[in-house]
Amino acid sequence: MSKLNRRKFIRDAAMASAGFFIVPRHVLGRGYVAPSDKLNIAGIGVGGKGTSDLWEFAKSPNVNIVALCDVDDRQAKQSRKNFPNAPYYKDFRVMLEKEKGTIDAVSVSTPDHTHFVATMAAMQMGKHVYVQKPLTHSVYEARMLTEAARKYKVVTQMGNQGASGDGVRKMQEWYNAGIIGNAHTIYVWTNRPVWPQGMGKPKKTAPVPAELDWDLWLGPAPWEDYKDGYVPFNWRGYWSFGTGALGDMGCHLIDPAFKTVGLLYPSEVECSTAAVYEQMWTPSSYPDSCPLASSITLRFPSKDGKSKIELHWMDGGIRPDRPDELLPDEPMGDEDGSGGVIIEGTKGKMMCGTYGSNPRLLPLSRMKSVNVKQTLKRVPEGHYLQWVNACIAGYGKNELSSSFDYAGPLTESILMGNLALRSWQLKNASGKFAGRKTLLWDAKNMKITNFDEANQFVKREYRNGWNL
Repeated sequence: MSKLNRRKFIRDAAMASAGFFIVPRHVLGRGYVAPSDKLNIAGIGVGGKGTSDLWEFAKSPNVNIVALCDVDDRQAKQSRKNFPNAPYYKDFRVMLEKEKGTIDAVSVSTPDHTHFVATMAAMQMGKHVYVQKPLTHSVYEARMLTEAARKYKVVTQMGNQGASGDGVRKMQEWYNAGIIGNAHTIYVWTNRPVWPQGMGKPKKTAPVPAELDWDLWLGPAPWEDYKDGYVPFNWRGYWSFGTGALGDMGCHLIDPAFKTVGLLYPSEVECSTAAVYEQMWTPSSYPDSCPLASSITLRFPSKDGKSKIELHWMDGGIRPDRPDELLPDEPMGDEDGSGGVIIEGTKGKMMCGTYGSNPRLLPLSRMKSVNVKQTLKRVPEGHYLQWVNACIAGYGKNELSSSFDYAGPLTESILMGNLALRSWQLKNASGKFAGRKTLLWDAKNMKITNFDEANQFVKREYRNGWNL
């Protein structure tokens, strides 16, 4: 074969090979997705909520689940069964390095205390990220992820699925149309926690289960010996790992109000807690644990800068007063009353359940007379597929319901409530509780300006080996 013919052969073979990957869909047939159009997703934390997250992504014909990571083989069992061809790792850092040429995007569904380190590591490698709520464990981490998403130009979404629902958008349309006037007071409540809180950490050391890598599970948290009572669920009630009832449900419940009214960063926060040993309004004597119940007030500057909007959060069975506009047989919030949102304005009130479900004007009779035109685009594909499509389209191309530009400030506001709770639990040298005051927040500099002891909860220290 001549040199010229040999070159032509190599060129034609290369073109044919390349054409296999970029052949148009209409040639391949209806319903077929070219390999180059698929999003390769890796899961970090693939048990519990991570199991269902990956399953939701896998429903899309545009997705490959290409790698799995979990520190507990017991928790990972179902996902490994669902995706038997995906290599399995225990350390996400090892997975990201070994699979960096394969992975396009990462889904993070670990306990709260590991969200930041896993997400930031993926973003620094240019991977798109979907992160379960709350976005982070601390206020500082939320700000850092928000800024990193812009820096690395990756597509982001927090896992508060209700943010893509029709209910939230209908409430926004009502509010934008002036149906309830200007909002001034918001009530949000949940029946959480449904795990132990308001008690000390477990004291009895236990053998580490063979399937669990305890050192990796702790991740950036301070070292402590393994104890029964943390894994796989009850870590939520301890400040070292979880963010309590507020962190668990705040992103689902506060989101409708945050979006509807257009909130950003609070300027003030204060709280009260219920202690398990007294069942009354006193600070908890267990500073390592989230309180049994809490009542938190966040104040946000209004858009005109002339007034403040108060958001009242309640958990552990505490609920706001029933609106006068509700009839005795009409449910408040969710059908069973376990959670909900009420927004009070200068011309009326609106209400919804958890995830922005079943939005209603109060009194309910107003629903018959109000007809507001749809102005906001709906998300029929759902929260998961919205992110998948945005990843495939590329950074900045598609609208997202809870990108870090939105989810970051929302998470910061929610974690400000936890900062107040932890400040409330502090004791000063005289033995008096030091947190009985309104904390003033300088959002730009991420600093409490009138109680310096509270600033220790803005940012946490990481265990050696976990700093990014």
